[in-house]
Amino acid sequence: MTEFPKKLKAKLTERRDNNALRKLPMPKGLIDFSSNDYLGLAGNEAIFIKASKLLEKKGARANGATGSRLLTGNYNLYAELEEALSSFFGSESALVFNSGYDANIGFFSAVPQRTDVVFYDELSHASIRDGIGMGRAQSYKFKHNQLEDLSRQIDRARENKIDSDIYVVTESVFSMDGDTPDLKALSVLCLSKGAYLVVDEAHAVGVFGNRGEGLLNELGLQDMVFARVVTFGKAMGCHGAAILGSDVLKSYLVNFARSFIYTTGMPPHSLATILAACEHLSAPGVEQQELRDNIGFFKDQLRAHELEAYFIPSNSAVHCCLVEGNEKVKKWAQHIQEKGFDVKPILSPTVPKGQERLRFCLHSFNRENEIKDVLLILSDLFD
Repeated sequence: MTEFPKKLKAKLTERRDNNALRKLPMPKGLIDFSSNDYLGLAGNEAIFIKASKLLEKKGARANGATGSRLLTGNYNLYAELEEALSSFFGSESALVFNSGYDANIGFFSAVPQRTDVVFYDELSHASIRDGIGMGRAQSYKFKHNQLEDLSRQIDRARENKIDSDIYVVTESVFSMDGDTPDLKALSVLCLSKGAYLVVDEAHAVGVFGNRGEGLLNELGLQDMVFARVVTFGKAMGCHGAAILGSDVLKSYLVNFARSFIYTTGMPPHSLATILAACEHLSAPGVEQQELRDNIGFFKDQLRAHELEAYFIPSNSAVHCCLVEGNEKVKKWAQHIQEKGFDVKPILSPTVPKGQERLRFCLHSFNRENEIKDVLLILSDLFD
């Protein structure tokens, strides 16, 4: 085997010295306070059976798509799924991607042009930033959820680039903070400034909305955005993503989004599972209300244990306790895990240095006594 490059080895050593080396964890059978399976649908047997029956009904017994969608990998289930997604999320059109990462890099590398400008929240997900970096437009970050800063920057861009299209991107729920921007004010701002608003709803789907359509739907703002990114690997418990928007946007992405064009399509069983999950959410269920109850109970317990000051304010399923320093937050997470609760540390450089945290993900299946116990353990660590 050839020798590993010294420069790369040095980077690994530096990360190890900073106590920030990533490793792949194995399941330990702990009580889940870390996964994105907010509604417990990843292990839902009814969805599994429904997807299996759908495959039998369609005669779709293939293990793979056989090619990219523009060659041999576009089959009837795709059309059925994208029509169902458009109906479920209330959009004119939907285009399925293999993952949320693929959706974001496909959109932002293809849509904003060389003469355009993209403004992105400074805490935007890596997939958004990577997509912007792959594109040709100028890009600038704005302070997290600070619309005044964004407004000033848009005005400055308009003065210097009169004919440029301006895109603004944010998340409806930030994955590492759990907080949300003022989407109503942001939508109005973008409309007044003539900017195209793009919102990643990855951590809002399934959690917000009457049926889990996301926070934009819950607020009645879905028609005020240029594009939405929705993913299926979190609350919907399966895999993949879609970009929601106009028919013209879909046609453009089919022609120019490289992460869509140059990849093999998803296998039939993945599409059938997404369809089954959509159907499950469309029917009255208890999971979403159970999740909302648990979010409310978790916040009540934060107040009861006087822990609110250590947490980033959140109404979502993601709640983060700031514990400065990689070594300290890893030690605290290990202590909580040894007590039987799967709470993960989030280290720098994933988050800025000094803002390391314990990330609590809440689920419909968490019990009140589990929430009480895990926060009692945390409270003792602060004493």
